[in-house]
Amino acid sequence: MSLTLRATLLFALLASLVVSAVGFYLYYSMDKELVRRADYQVSGRVQYFRHLLANEFPLSQLSRNPGLFENMLGNERDILTFSLSGEPPLINVNPSHLVLPPFAAVPEGQPLTLKTVYGQKAPDGTPVRFARAAVKIQDGRTVEITAGHFMTEESRLLETFRWEIIGAVLFSYVLIAALGYLVIRRGLRPLRNMAREATQIHPASLSTRLSTDKAPQELQQLILSFNDMLERLAEGYQRLTQFSADLAHEIRTPVGALMGHCQVALYQPRTVEEYETLLANNMEELERISRMVENILFLARASDARSVLTITSIDVSSEITRIQEYFEGLAEEREMTLHGDGRGVLHADAILFQRALSNLVANAVRYGREGTEVVLRAEPHDKGMDIHVISQGDPIPADKLGKLFDRFYRADASRSEGGSSSGLGLSIVQAIMALHQGSVSVESSAQGETRFTLSFPDAGHKDS
Repeated sequence: MSLTLRATLLFALLASLVVSAVGFYLYYSMDKELVRRADYQVSGRVQYFRHLLANEFPLSQLSRNPGLFENMLGNERDILTFSLSGEPPLINVNPSHLVLPPFAAVPEGQPLTLKTVYGQKAPDGTPVRFARAAVKIQDGRTVEITAGHFMTEESRLLETFRWEIIGAVLFSYVLIAALGYLVIRRGLRPLRNMAREATQIHPASLSTRLSTDKAPQELQQLILSFNDMLERLAEGYQRLTQFSADLAHEIRTPVGALMGHCQVALYQPRTVEEYETLLANNMEELERISRMVENILFLARASDARSVLTITSIDVSSEITRIQEYFEGLAEEREMTLHGDGRGVLHADAILFQRALSNLVANAVRYGREGTEVVLRAEPHDKGMDIHVISQGDPIPADKLGKLFDRFYRADASRSEGGSSSGLGLSIVQAIMALHQGSVSVESSAQGETRFTLSFPDAGHKDS
């Protein structure tokens, strides 16, 4: 069921319930008013004859003119009786022969009120209102006057009114449903426009955004959220496209080299030494491809690797010393020195910490200026610990600093061509820091000092 139809039916149902409640109230009010008027009529009739007998009309004439009282009633079924206490009625106008239940008459001198009027149902279901009062006549005897009124016309009026209310409720339900459908459909037009605009968005047009012009306030937040989602999708799609292109380019180079070596070797017979040299060169290219595949797999699994982290207490001084010793030979080739500084205990995955720090040190040794010093410094603070890797070299332009952690990006592509670098080292560092809920940042001064910083939160801040 569509939202428009569902809202229309619910709206019409609520409206019909309100109309029904109003109709019931009006019907109940009319019923009470008709009963009240009948009670006034009955009590007024008894009071009239009570006053008539007490002052002017002699009792001897009651039995002589019964038709006079019948004509005064105005309803062929109404009741009017006059009787002396303990004697048969002098006048008994009761065409329906309705037997009234026993009830006490209002004593002489007490006025009739609506509370002294009683009611019952006739055999045919017609409501009957009746009252009885006593009056002393001129000779001192007491006459009881009983009057009753059949609410025949009132019942017909109520029945007619009841069917009119039922018809009005049904008509209002249909009318409100039709009008509500039109109003709700018109009110949901911005939603349909939004859906129509959304259908025009596909991978080739992720730059398209939903318009907030003429959109109601309730949909503007949804449109803004949807546009933000499109921004993230476009960014992710662009990165994926760029990643695919870079991956194809990176793999094409070693594969092309392997094919070239093999084609040259097959062009003419070679000696065993030449074949061994070819196999050694091919092995280097295959190892490069293998490292690239491993790095790509690590980045692909990084988002789901939180559960496999093995957090331990790491002696930062010992780890810095170990990495110094590992890269000492590579640094000596470029006449560079490694200097470690700082102590403390860090809570992290030891293997991933070593990999992140090793990637930064390898970067510093590879791209630093020959004959300079690479500094590894640990700085504990209240919120955790920062590990700095500081090197000297060419300044990195500001427009390239933000791209250093992109996959396959190289700030100096000419120096990386044909080398062992795959452009994934800093991306791996960023992924490792994200797993530890930390961050990595880079700064480069105009004097050529480049500082990479690993910011590890302590256990308390990480849990919070």
